[in-house]
Amino acid sequence: MQHGIVTRAIGGYFRVMLDDGRVVVESRPRGRLRKDGVAVLVGDRVDVAVQPDGRGVIEHVHPRRTQLVRPPIANVDQAVVVMALADPPPNYGLLDRLLISAAAADITPLLCWNKADLVSQDEADEAAGPYKAAGYKVIVTSAKSATGLASLRRALQGRVSTFAGPSGVGKSALLNRLHPGWKRETGAVSRKLGRGRHTTRAAELLALPEGGFVADTPGFSTLDVRNIPAARLSRYWPELDRLAHQCRFPGCRHRAEPDCAVRRAVDEGGVHPRRYQHYLDLLDEIEQWEARRYS
Repeated sequence: MQHGIVTRAIGGYFRVMLDDGRVVVESRPRGRLRKDGVAVLVGDRVDVAVQPDGRGVIEHVHPRRTQLVRPPIANVDQAVVVMALADPPPNYGLLDRLLISAAAADITPLLCWNKADLVSQDEADEAAGPYKAAGYKVIVTSAKSATGLASLRRALQGRVSTFAGPSGVGKSALLNRLHPGWKRETGAVSRKLGRGRHTTRAAELLALPEGGFVADTPGFSTLDVRNIPAARLSRYWPELDRLAHQCRFPGCRHRAEPDCAVRRAVDEGGVHPRRYQHYLDLLDEIEQWEARRYS
Protein backbone atom coordinates (compact mmCIF):
# COMPACT_ATOMS: atom_id res chain seq x y z
CA MET A 1 0.00 0.00 0.00
CA GLN A 2 1.29 3.45 -0.91
CA HIS A 3 0.19 6.91 0.17
CA GLY A 4 -0.40 9.96 -1.96
CA ILE A 5 -2.52 12.97 -2.81
CA VAL A 6 -5.23 13.22 -5.47
CA THR A 7 -4.15 15.81 -8.02
CA ARG A 8 -6.85 15.46 -10.68
CA ALA A 9 -10.37 14.09 -10.97
CA ILE A 10 -12.17 13.64 -14.26
CA GLY A 11 -14.69 11.15 -15.58
CA GLY A 12 -14.57 8.92 -12.50
CA TYR A 13 -10.80 8.51 -12.71
CA PHE A 14 -8.28 10.05 -10.35
CA ARG A 15 -4.66 10.96 -10.76
CA VAL A 16 -2.66 10.32 -7.59
CA MET A 17 0.81 11.68 -6.88
CA LEU A 18 2.54 9.29 -4.53
CA ASP A 19 4.52 10.63 -1.60
CA ASP A 20 7.83 9.91 -3.27
CA GLY A 21 6.85 12.55 -5.83
CA ARG A 22 8.06 10.42 -8.73
CA VAL A 23 5.08 8.26 -9.61
CA VAL A 24 1.66 9.32 -10.79
CA VAL A 25 -0.93 6.61 -11.28
CA GLU A 26 -4.39 6.64 -12.81
CA SER A 27 -6.72 5.27 -10.16
CA ARG A 28 -10.31 4.38 -9.41
CA PRO A 29 -11.87 4.00 -5.96
CA ARG A 30 -12.47 0.54 -4.60
CA GLY A 31 -16.12 -0.42 -5.13
CA ARG A 32 -16.59 -0.55 -1.40
CA LEU A 33 -15.88 3.19 -1.16
CA ARG A 34 -18.45 4.03 -3.81
CA LYS A 35 -20.98 1.74 -2.13
CA ASP A 36 -20.38 3.50 1.19
CA GLY A 37 -20.86 6.89 -0.45
CA VAL A 38 -17.27 8.00 0.08
CA ALA A 39 -16.53 10.69 -2.50
CA VAL A 40 -12.95 11.29 -3.62
CA LEU A 41 -11.92 14.90 -4.11
CA VAL A 42 -8.87 16.63 -5.49
CA GLY A 43 -6.62 17.27 -2.50
CA ASP A 44 -7.62 14.10 -0.64
CA ARG A 45 -4.91 12.11 1.08
CA VAL A 46 -5.42 8.49 0.04
CA ASP A 47 -4.00 4.99 0.35
CA VAL A 48 -3.44 3.37 -3.04
CA ALA A 49 -2.76 -0.21 -4.09
CA VAL A 50 -0.67 -0.02 -7.27
CA GLN A 51 -1.50 -2.79 -9.74
CA PRO A 52 1.02 -4.59 -12.00
CA ASP A 53 -0.15 -2.53 -14.99
CA GLY A 54 0.74 0.69 -13.14
CA ARG A 55 -2.82 1.71 -12.40
CA GLY A 56 -4.05 2.19 -8.87
CA VAL A 57 -6.98 1.31 -6.66
CA ILE A 58 -7.87 3.84 -3.98
CA GLU A 59 -8.43 1.81 -0.84
CA HIS A 60 -8.90 4.52 1.77
CA VAL A 61 -9.59 8.27 1.95
CA HIS A 62 -8.11 9.95 5.01
CA PRO A 63 -10.16 12.43 7.05
CA ARG A 64 -10.18 15.94 5.59
CA ARG A 65 -8.95 19.02 7.40
CA THR A 66 -11.03 21.32 5.20
CA GLN A 67 -13.40 21.02 2.27
CA LEU A 68 -14.72 23.45 -0.31
CA VAL A 69 -17.90 22.68 -2.24
CA ARG A 70 -17.32 25.07 -5.14
CA PRO A 71 -14.63 24.43 -6.26
CA PRO A 72 -14.63 20.83 -4.91
CA ILE A 73 -11.23 20.70 -3.22
CA ALA A 74 -10.15 19.01 0.03
CA ASN A 75 -7.42 19.87 2.55
CA VAL A 76 -6.84 23.39 1.28
CA ASP A 77 -4.84 25.72 3.53
CA GLN A 78 -5.36 28.90 1.56
CA ALA A 79 -7.88 30.28 -0.93
CA VAL A 80 -6.30 32.73 -3.37
CA VAL A 81 -9.28 34.82 -4.41
CA VAL A 82 -8.42 36.45 -7.74
CA MET A 83 -10.29 39.51 -8.98
CA ALA A 84 -9.35 41.66 -11.97
CA LEU A 85 -8.89 45.39 -11.52
CA ALA A 86 -10.25 45.82 -15.04
CA ASP A 87 -11.34 43.75 -18.06
CA PRO A 88 -13.66 42.53 -16.57
CA PRO A 89 -14.43 45.21 -13.99
CA PRO A 90 -14.43 44.10 -10.35
CA ASN A 91 -17.48 42.22 -9.08
CA TYR A 92 -17.32 43.30 -5.44
CA GLY A 93 -20.41 41.38 -4.42
CA LEU A 94 -18.96 38.11 -5.68
CA LEU A 95 -15.60 38.97 -4.15
CA ASP A 96 -17.11 39.33 -0.68
CA ARG A 97 -19.00 36.06 -1.09
CA LEU A 98 -15.77 34.27 -1.98
CA LEU A 99 -13.90 35.73 0.98
CA ILE A 100 -16.69 34.86 3.41
CA SER A 101 -17.09 31.34 2.02
CA ALA A 102 -13.36 30.68 2.46
CA ALA A 103 -13.39 31.94 6.04
CA ALA A 104 -16.50 29.89 6.88
CA ALA A 105 -14.68 26.79 5.59
CA ASP A 106 -11.73 27.52 7.93
CA ILE A 107 -9.51 28.34 4.95
CA THR A 108 -7.29 31.42 5.05
CA PRO A 109 -8.23 33.82 2.23
CA LEU A 110 -5.59 35.70 0.25
CA LEU A 111 -6.92 38.44 -2.04
CA CYS A 112 -5.09 38.82 -5.35
CA TRP A 113 -5.97 41.90 -7.41
CA ASN A 114 -4.78 41.06 -10.94
CA LYS A 115 -4.29 43.01 -14.18
CA ALA A 116 -2.56 45.92 -12.45
CA ASP A 117 -1.09 46.87 -15.84
CA LEU A 118 -4.54 48.04 -16.96
CA VAL A 119 -5.12 50.63 -14.22
CA SER A 120 -3.32 53.45 -12.46
CA GLN A 121 -1.67 53.05 -9.07
CA ASP A 122 -4.43 55.18 -7.53
CA GLU A 123 -7.11 52.91 -8.98
CA ALA A 124 -5.35 49.82 -7.68
CA ASP A 125 -5.02 51.39 -4.22
CA GLU A 126 -8.71 52.34 -4.23
CA ALA A 127 -9.75 48.74 -4.94
CA ALA A 128 -7.32 47.14 -2.51
CA GLY A 129 -7.60 49.68 0.30
CA PRO A 130 -10.86 48.56 1.96
CA TYR A 131 -9.67 44.96 2.07
CA LYS A 132 -6.28 45.81 3.55
CA ALA A 133 -8.06 47.94 6.16
CA ALA A 134 -10.40 45.03 6.92
CA GLY A 135 -7.40 42.84 7.70
CA TYR A 136 -7.06 40.68 4.60
CA LYS A 137 -3.67 39.86 3.11
CA VAL A 138 -3.71 41.55 -0.31
CA ILE A 139 -1.33 41.19 -3.25
CA VAL A 140 -1.60 43.31 -6.41
CA THR A 141 -0.36 41.46 -9.49
CA SER A 142 -0.09 41.54 -13.24
CA ALA A 143 0.39 38.33 -15.16
CA LYS A 144 1.45 40.46 -18.13
CA SER A 145 4.14 42.60 -16.47
CA ALA A 146 5.04 40.16 -13.63
CA THR A 147 4.12 42.75 -10.99
CA GLY A 148 3.68 41.10 -7.59
CA LEU A 149 4.54 37.60 -8.77
CA ALA A 150 7.45 37.21 -6.34
CA SER A 151 5.14 38.05 -3.43
CA LEU A 152 2.51 35.64 -4.70
CA ARG A 153 5.08 32.85 -5.11
CA ARG A 154 6.23 33.33 -1.52
CA ALA A 155 2.64 33.25 -0.26
CA LEU A 156 2.05 29.90 -2.01
CA GLN A 157 5.21 28.16 -0.83
CA GLY A 158 4.61 25.15 1.41
CA ARG A 159 0.81 25.47 1.30
CA VAL A 160 -2.06 23.80 -0.51
CA SER A 161 -3.83 26.70 -2.18
CA THR A 162 -6.83 26.97 -4.44
CA PHE A 163 -7.27 29.75 -6.96
CA ALA A 164 -10.88 30.93 -6.93
CA GLY A 165 -12.64 33.68 -8.82
CA PRO A 166 -14.82 34.36 -11.84
CA SER A 167 -13.77 33.62 -15.39
CA GLY A 168 -11.57 36.10 -17.20
CA VAL A 169 -9.73 37.54 -14.18
CA GLY A 170 -6.45 35.85 -15.11
CA LYS A 171 -6.17 32.85 -12.79
CA SER A 172 -4.67 30.61 -15.48
CA ALA A 173 -2.43 33.40 -16.77
CA LEU A 174 -1.02 33.85 -13.26
CA LEU A 175 -0.38 30.13 -12.95
CA ASN A 176 1.43 30.15 -16.30
CA ARG A 177 3.71 32.94 -15.09
CA LEU A 178 4.38 31.14 -11.82
CA HIS A 179 5.29 27.95 -13.69
CA PRO A 180 5.44 28.26 -17.52
CA GLY A 181 5.59 24.50 -17.90
CA TRP A 182 2.00 24.13 -16.75
CA LYS A 183 0.69 25.80 -19.94
CA ARG A 184 -2.79 26.49 -18.59
CA GLU A 185 -5.29 27.53 -21.26
CA THR A 186 -6.30 31.18 -21.12
CA GLY A 187 -9.16 33.03 -22.75
CA ALA A 188 -10.12 36.59 -23.60
CA VAL A 189 -12.95 38.46 -21.94
CA SER A 190 -16.18 38.61 -23.94
CA ARG A 191 -16.82 42.21 -25.00
CA LYS A 192 -20.56 41.53 -25.20
CA LEU A 193 -20.96 39.87 -21.81
CA GLY A 194 -18.16 41.62 -19.93
CA ARG A 195 -16.87 38.38 -18.47
CA GLY A 196 -14.39 35.70 -19.40
CA ARG A 197 -14.85 32.33 -21.00
CA HIS A 198 -14.29 29.28 -18.84
CA THR A 199 -10.88 27.93 -19.82
CA THR A 200 -10.25 25.47 -16.98
CA ARG A 201 -12.29 22.28 -17.52
CA ALA A 202 -11.57 20.26 -14.39
CA ALA A 203 -10.06 20.79 -10.96
CA GLU A 204 -6.37 19.95 -10.86
CA LEU A 205 -3.72 20.18 -8.16
CA LEU A 206 -0.36 21.36 -9.48
CA ALA A 207 2.93 20.82 -7.62
CA LEU A 208 5.09 23.91 -7.06
CA PRO A 209 8.87 23.55 -7.51
CA GLU A 210 9.35 25.47 -4.25
CA GLY A 211 7.05 23.10 -2.36
CA GLY A 212 3.30 23.11 -1.96
CA PHE A 213 0.44 22.77 -4.42
CA VAL A 214 -1.95 25.09 -6.17
CA ALA A 215 -5.32 24.14 -7.60
CA ASP A 216 -6.49 25.42 -10.94
CA THR A 217 -10.27 25.14 -10.93
CA PRO A 218 -13.17 25.94 -13.26
CA GLY A 219 -14.37 29.53 -13.04
CA PHE A 220 -17.72 30.26 -11.48
CA SER A 221 -19.95 33.25 -10.82
CA THR A 222 -22.18 32.37 -7.85
CA LEU A 223 -21.77 30.95 -4.39
CA ASP A 224 -24.33 29.50 -1.99
CA VAL A 225 -23.74 30.96 1.47
CA ARG A 226 -26.83 29.46 3.08
CA ASN A 227 -24.71 27.01 5.06
CA ILE A 228 -23.57 29.98 7.17
CA PRO A 229 -26.02 30.67 10.05
CA ALA A 230 -27.28 34.24 10.02
CA ALA A 231 -26.31 34.61 13.67
CA ARG A 232 -22.66 33.84 12.82
CA LEU A 233 -22.30 35.73 9.55
CA SER A 234 -20.61 38.81 11.01
CA ARG A 235 -17.88 36.62 12.52
CA TYR A 236 -16.58 36.00 9.01
CA TRP A 237 -16.45 39.74 8.26
CA PRO A 238 -13.16 40.60 10.00
CA GLU A 239 -13.75 44.34 10.40
CA LEU A 240 -17.23 43.68 11.84
CA ASP A 241 -16.05 40.90 14.11
CA ARG A 242 -13.40 43.17 15.65
CA LEU A 243 -16.10 45.66 16.67
CA ALA A 244 -18.82 43.25 17.82
CA HIS A 245 -17.73 43.26 21.48
CA GLN A 246 -18.36 47.02 21.58
CA CYS A 247 -22.05 46.65 20.69
CA ARG A 248 -24.58 47.05 23.51
CA PHE A 249 -26.30 43.73 22.89
CA PRO A 250 -24.66 40.30 22.61
CA GLY A 251 -25.62 38.75 19.30
CA CYS A 252 -26.10 42.14 17.66
CA ARG A 253 -26.64 41.67 13.92
CA HIS A 254 -25.50 45.23 13.17
CA ARG A 255 -28.60 46.23 11.28
CA ALA A 256 -31.01 48.27 13.43
CA GLU A 257 -29.99 47.58 17.03
CA PRO A 258 -29.27 50.63 19.23
CA ASP A 259 -25.69 51.45 20.20
CA CYS A 260 -24.26 49.25 17.44
CA ALA A 261 -20.52 49.76 17.13
CA VAL A 262 -20.49 48.53 13.54
CA ARG A 263 -23.08 51.02 12.29
CA ARG A 264 -21.25 53.75 14.18
CA ALA A 265 -18.02 52.76 12.45
CA VAL A 266 -19.73 52.86 9.06
CA ASP A 267 -20.96 56.39 9.78
CA GLU A 268 -17.50 57.47 10.94
CA GLY A 269 -15.64 55.87 8.01
CA GLY A 270 -14.10 52.98 9.93
CA VAL A 271 -15.99 50.34 7.91
CA HIS A 272 -16.36 50.66 4.15
CA PRO A 273 -20.05 51.26 3.28
CA ARG A 274 -19.97 48.90 0.29
CA ARG A 275 -18.62 46.07 2.41
CA TYR A 276 -21.25 46.79 5.05
CA GLN A 277 -24.04 46.80 2.46
CA HIS A 278 -22.88 43.45 1.13
CA TYR A 279 -23.01 42.11 4.69
CA LEU A 280 -26.62 43.32 5.01
CA ASP A 281 -27.54 41.81 1.63
CA LEU A 282 -26.15 38.41 2.62
CA LEU A 283 -27.73 38.63 6.05
CA ASP A 284 -31.15 39.22 4.46
CA GLU A 285 -30.59 36.36 2.01
CA ILE A 286 -29.64 33.90 4.73
CA GLU A 287 -32.43 35.00 7.10
CA GLN A 288 -35.05 34.58 4.36
CA TRP A 289 -33.75 31.11 3.58
CA GLU A 290 -33.75 30.16 7.26
CA ALA A 291 -37.32 31.42 7.64
CA ARG A 292 -38.48 29.25 4.72
CA ARG A 293 -36.51 26.27 5.94
CA TYR A 294 -37.91 26.30 9.48
CA SER A 295 -41.46 27.44 8.69
